[in-house]
Amino acid sequence: RILHCLLTSSAASFQMSILQYNGSAIVAMVGKDCVAIASDMRYGIQQQTIACDMKKVFQMGDKLFIGLSGLLTDVQTLKQKFDFKLKMYSLRENRPMRPKVFSSLVSSTLYEKRFGPYFVEPVVAGLDAKEGPFIAAMDLIGAPVFAKDFVVSGTTSDELYGVCEAFWKPNMGPDELFETISQSLLAAVDRDCLAGWGAIVHVM
Repeated sequence: RILHCLLTSSAASFQMSILQYNGSAIVAMVGKDCVAIASDMRYGIQQQTIACDMKKVFQMGDKLFIGLSGLLTDVQTLKQKFDFKLKMYSLRENRPMRPKVFSSLVSSTLYEKRFGPYFVEPVVAGLDAKEGPFIAAMDLIGAPVFAKDFVVSGTTSDELYGVCEAFWKPNMGPDELFETISQSLLAAVDRDCLAGWGAIVHVM
């Protein structure tokens, strides 16, 4: 009876974040004049796996990708918003949006809704013709972090930090970068029951 009380009280005290509801693992990594972004393919509702072909990384331009981790209904909403804003920008400016500018657009879009935020943590990866590889990650109200090595997001972020710190090294070529980001993601999702079931990698 005492054990039963302890178990029920510990279960009641556990609060799941809504960002963990669907589960995800996203990582972006920089190489020498190249950049890669990868994600898992699982679509789940808490511990229940529904499908293994869920897109979480979307191509926004020729050399521009965004990875969206978090609540999948908000992921789909934001993807449509970013598509619309990118098309309006290209019509008005008659040029593609640079990765740094797109990162600012994502950040301001999230900050607009800071009092009732989208439950999404984006990762932006792109290859700029002038500035080279670009990666950035944000929290759900758009506070950005820029890095020269790697950024991570999703329920697997703790595991990804560990393996990426171990595997990443500067000046990797495209093939070595592909291998490093792939092995980092696969090693990390093996330690998270809310992510995995396949992976996809984009190298620019």
